[in-house]
Amino acid sequence: MNFQCFGLVINGYDLDRIIQEILTRSSLNRSTWIVTANPEILLHAKTDTEYWEALRQADLRTVDGFGLKLAGYLSGAQPKRISGVDLANTVVKLCIKQKWTLLLIGGSDGTADQASWNLRKKYPELKVFAEQGGSISIDGTADQQGNDALTRTQDYEPDVILVGFGHPKQEKWILKYRNHFSKTKLFIGVGGTLDFWSYKTKRAPLIIQKIGLEWLWRLILEPKRWKRIWNAVIIFPIKFLTQ
Repeated sequence: MNFQCFGLVINGYDLDRIIQEILTRSSLNRSTWIVTANPEILLHAKTDTEYWEALRQADLRTVDGFGLKLAGYLSGAQPKRISGVDLANTVVKLCIKQKWTLLLIGGSDGTADQASWNLRKKYPELKVFAEQGGSISIDGTADQQGNDALTRTQDYEPDVILVGFGHPKQEKWILKYRNHFSKTKLFIGVGGTLDFWSYKTKRAPLIIQKIGLEWLWRLILEPKRWKRIWNAVIIFPIKFLTQ
């Protein structure tokens, strides 16, 4: 089920196994940091030693992206592909069930606030709040606005933090500030999930998701993403096969 990619262990778990890992670690007073690994993230890590080390220190690196799932099959594993937004949606339901508080941080101006408002409307029983998070440097360091947000979030003592700064900033932010949150049970870098929750971006129809062509949907909606998708669809398989 697990396999290696560019020296990192990738966990091909399904959603049930991931949730069980979170709950088991929580019962032992251990937090869990999940990276939703995809070809683009792993290609970046291949050329950024600091980022690679951040990914290595995560507790789980799940399979997000058809290209990474295919890499797992080529390695003799049969990994489950769990998109970042599907994992985040499951975590929301977990928060409701466990009565955990949820913090959304990051995204463009107003995105986290709108996402939290939409979640509260959909799930009135969910305890969720948001922080913009300020500007984050390439090494994950927050500016003054971000430091102020950090202080406020520490006061909230959230059980779960979903970070939407985009890679590599969100993973470096988690690595840098994870220890500031002694009571937080779960950290996940969720990339564009906040855009989906705030309805700024429309997700692909379910059939497109299931056949692994969500990247094509994103390309149609956002042509400027072509270089990122080229790297994920063409460059990543070449680099993986020649590693």
